[in-house]
Amino acid sequence: MIYFVATPIGNLEDITLRALNILKNADIIACEDTRTSMKLLSKFDIKPKLFSFHKFNENEMSEKIIRENENGKNIAIISDAGMPVISDPGNNLTKTLRERNINFTIIPGANAGLCALVLSGLDASSFFFYGFLPEKNVDRKKALAELSLIDATTIFYIAPHNLEKDISDIYSFFGNRKVSLVKEITKIHETVYNFNLGDKLCFEKEGDGKYIDPKGEFVMVVSKAEKSNSENEMSIPEHVKFFINLGFSKNDAIKKVAKEKGVSKSVIYKEVLNI
Repeated sequence: MIYFVATPIGNLEDITLRALNILKNADIIACEDTRTSMKLLSKFDIKPKLFSFHKFNENEMSEKIIRENENGKNIAIISDAGMPVISDPGNNLTKTLRERNINFTIIPGANAGLCALVLSGLDASSFFFYGFLPEKNVDRKKALAELSLIDATTIFYIAPHNLEKDISDIYSFFGNRKVSLVKEITKIHETVYNFNLGDKLCFEKEGDGKYIDPKGEFVMVVSKAEKSNSENEMSIPEHVKFFINLGFSKNDAIKKVAKEKGVSKSVIYKEVLNI
């Protein structure tokens, strides 16, 4: 059997009893980084055969995993932390397994996005998980324009070197929404920063504004948009211009206004032909 096994996202004691049992009895463990995984496996005296399974060799190693499975081996797939496949390697393998009707199963456990959502205290009745924003500006802007139209709490993963830029770019498209920025979940320095996207922030201790320590791994939870009275009172052309000024394309601004006002896009188009 092929098992996709969730591992702790920080505190090693968060491993489940079932996950430990699967890892101890696996013939092979495919892991993102053998050095990282050995810290977990050594703590629980697990000494299986390891091989690397990461984004640069996933296609090649997927075939190896399938061959070993056909030979009757039990194989566990793990990432450096959390649930494999979710912003981690493994999705190509799951697609291939489904296409070939090969059985596999999941051993559930920790997930940083869901933990941050609970810690945020924001509306969890509906949410959208996105993960890491694209690095290329053109792809990033397209993604943010589309995400800003979703009527749900949104979850982002943020690398520390992108922290300031990601917050700024999300503000440009989402406006002044509530945010919960969670770092180092389950670790000693776990911290939750609550603020609005438009707040003045600083990333150096001597700076002016709300200080955020930029070291660590971050999850950012952004509230869904709240309609302000001023927006509700805007005319259709004013409302479209409002979103264009936030960085939306004209077409995306029209979509957003149509959704917020509950009318068809054709109605909005007729009102803004000359913008």
